[in-house]
Formats: sequence, C-alpha cells, structure tokens
Amino acid sequence: MIEIHQFPCLSDNYGYLVHDPASGETVCIDTPDGEEYLKQAKAKRWTITQIWNTHWHPDHAGGNKAIKDATGCAIIAPQEVEKLSPIDRVVSHGDTVTMGDWNAEVIDVGGHTNGHVAFHMPEAGAAFVGDAVFALGCGRMFEGEPEQFWNSLQRIKALPPETMLYCAHEYTAANAKFALHADPDNAALAEYATEIERKRSKSEPTVPTKLELELATNPFLRADNPALMQKWGGADPVETFAALRAGKDSF
Repeated sequence: MIEIHQFPCLSDNYGYLVHDPASGETVCIDTPDGEEYLKQAKAKRWTITQIWNTHWHPDHAGGNKAIKDATGCAIIAPQEVEKLSPIDRVVSHGDTVTMGDWNAEVIDVGGHTNGHVAFHMPEAGAAFVGDAVFALGCGRMFEGEPEQFWNSLQRIKALPPETMLYCAHEYTAANAKFALHADPDNAALAEYATEIERKRSKSEPTVPTKLELELATNPFLRADNPALMQKWGGADPVETFAALRAGKDSF
C-alpha cells in the first residue's frame, strides 16, 4: 500500500507526502512550505519525485520552486499554477497521473479558483481535494460561480462513500459552528461537532474525513436537501448553495 504522511504547515495548512514503497516515488500534494516538505521527506528518507498541485494559491503552490530546485521533481498541475511557477505537465478534468503503479484521476472541482482540481486515487480510497471541500465546509468562492461550484461538489459527492477526503486546512472547528447554525436539527452533525471539539481540545487533526460522514453532515454538500433549501430560501440547490456560501462568508 501507499503511505500518506500528513503534517502541519504554515498557520493552518496540512502538507501531504504520498509515498509508494514499491517504486520509491514520493509525491507532494501541494507545496505550502517548500522547506518543510523537504525537511519532512528527508526525515522519512523519501525522495520527492513529483508535485501535484490542486490550484494556484501561494499556500498551495508557493513551495514549488524550492522543491524543484532541490530535487528536480516533475510539477504536475492545472494551467493556472503557471501564475506561480513553471509546470512540467498541465492536467485537467479526465486526465490520469501516476506514481509507480498507482493511478490518480484528475477531477475538475473549480469554484474556489476556476482551475482547481482534485486528485482521486481509487485503489487507495483517497482523494486530495485542496480547498474545494473541507470537513464540514468548502472553500470560499474567490473566482467561480455558484452553479460551477455546486457542480464541482457533485463530482466529489459521486466518489465512493468510503473515500477519505484529504483537505488542505484545519478549519473544522469554525466550520462546525456555522454548520450547526445552518442545519441545527441534524443529529449526525451534532454528534460530529462534539467529536471535533474533543479532537481539537487535544490538538488532534480532524482531517482526513470520510466522504460518507460529510454527505450526512456538511451543509454545502447537502444544499439539495429539502429542509436546508426551505431554511435557506433556495428555489433549487444552486440558490441554496449560494445562500449558504454567502452566509458562511459573513458568519
């Protein structure tokens, strides 16, 4: 099996190194802090061979140059990452990237940024989703439109429910407060929020999170739920999603 090494970066990012023992390949999922990634890889005695960027924001691609200079690795990313660094291979929805014998499907999850992608490794039961979706949340809509973002979330929702979502930030405690405000009668959400509070009180990470749990509790993935649509005044899921996102922005 592959090994996924998760570690804190910057103020609230998570870094991920994905390692295939059989081939010896190691992939950086985003690069919030190049020096920290190099340090973590050295401690694991892993050689970084690739970077897979989800989107162009500096806390996701800002370490590309430092890692490339140190390792000569290949940078694989959506076109928009060229705003920050050169790319060795541009990928978009429907493409496949590989690490040894392991494949990852590239999924369009635009909305936070227009070119945002996720990397789904079906055989590993893992999806690296950047800022498209968080535990109990989703990214701010900096560049996209509500319909675009909602359609992106549909693609995430369609993954196998047991898929583990490797989100890029530790935002879950704040997300839980808004989720409880948005969907106060959701018993599964209340139970989840209690578990999040317990974990954070011990400084434990709340990600990765299982898609199945998010489908039952994350209001942004549930904008097609009739009760949420009625509460948030949406005539359809897109309007409801837009209302929820606007509500979270000002919460």
